[in-house]
Amino acid sequence: MKILIVGGGGREHTLVWKIVESPKAEKVYCAPGNAGIAGIAECVNIAADDIKGLMKLVEDEGIDLTVVGPELPLTLGIVDDFTRTGLRIFGPTKATSAIEGSKVFAKSLMKKYGIPTADFEIFDSAAEAREYIESKGAPIVIKADGLAAGKGAIVAQSVGESLDAVKLVMEERAFGDAGNKIVVEQFLEGEEASFIAFTDGTTILPLPSSQDHKAIFDGDQGPNTGGMGAYSPAPLVTEEMHRKVIDQIMIPTVRAMESEGYRYKGMLYAGLMINEGQPRVLEFNGRFGDPETQAQLIRMKSDLVPVLEAVIDERLEGIEIEWDKRAAVCVVMASQGYPGSYEKGKEISGLEKMEQMKDVVVFHAGTTQRDGKFYTNGGRVLGVTGLGEGIKESIERTYQAVELISWEGAYYRKDIGRKALKDKKG
Repeated sequence: MKILIVGGGGREHTLVWKIVESPKAEKVYCAPGNAGIAGIAECVNIAADDIKGLMKLVEDEGIDLTVVGPELPLTLGIVDDFTRTGLRIFGPTKATSAIEGSKVFAKSLMKKYGIPTADFEIFDSAAEAREYIESKGAPIVIKADGLAAGKGAIVAQSVGESLDAVKLVMEERAFGDAGNKIVVEQFLEGEEASFIAFTDGTTILPLPSSQDHKAIFDGDQGPNTGGMGAYSPAPLVTEEMHRKVIDQIMIPTVRAMESEGYRYKGMLYAGLMINEGQPRVLEFNGRFGDPETQAQLIRMKSDLVPVLEAVIDERLEGIEIEWDKRAAVCVVMASQGYPGSYEKGKEISGLEKMEQMKDVVVFHAGTTQRDGKFYTNGGRVLGVTGLGEGIKESIERTYQAVELISWEGAYYRKDIGRKALKDKKG
């Protein structure tokens, strides 16, 4: 088979890395890809949201399967366009990817079908949102309705902060049209976990539990990012909690979409807040996580390609996946200044030393290559991912690798995975 992965970040490098090892993969392409992906697949300079360009590539090269990484092409309807012309593609349709593309859609769906989430109100008027916030007080959460690269949810600790957030999103248009409407919701106490599963619209096949670290600074301080690291498994998600999430959230959501007239096929990602044994949904995504995928797929022993095909063909029931029992930790190395402005073009050193380490893989996110040297080309640059017999060992191994890699202004959190040690009570 010829297989195309759409996207160019750390998640896509992980997907390429996993798919390349499949006996079914004759040739693997990635569009647009990055410098790390170019070492194992053919990168084609077509943007992830250039749907016509991607369709032409698939038709010209006789590509058998397309796998979509990022959310933007999904919300633009790439799956609908490919399917209409008989091309095989993995991911939710435009209608079903609204579960990520519109916070208003997702929250309204959860309210209608009794899926546990925070109380909320929806506003298209900044003045009405301010009035509501002043009546409710803080802490409170302000979310842009549309896509904002993981940065559109602002947790405000004071009324003043929350009013500033409304101004930023709705009046200063920090996220463009994504801020035409906002969701103002109750602040939930607890600990976060990511619950990600394959679904063909009937069957739910979960990946191992994981936890993302969204805030830029240690101790979950500072503004949200696309994700600064992840680990898997998450001890917080016990067997009992796993069953609750399946029964109370994942199955009801797929059925809710069906009731609304949509068959949901692809990845269903529930970002959860868990408190006193009860899970509630913070957000839904319609794709693999980033950086959760790095920590999950490094643990996948089975071939990924047959699972993707089973989802497309609606025959996921009976499919089983074998997982490595070891734990994995991914630490994101970022450019100084991220998630704000940052410089590109810094030479990366130490990658060749790290490559000699066992049970560690570096997934490239924002990199480019010139004359055999790697340079930074994004906010999140690398996802250094290590396996260990437990979370403690995988943390140690991953950070040993991180310390071998450097560039001017390289930044990373020093506490990725520590919550797992606390959840295991040391």
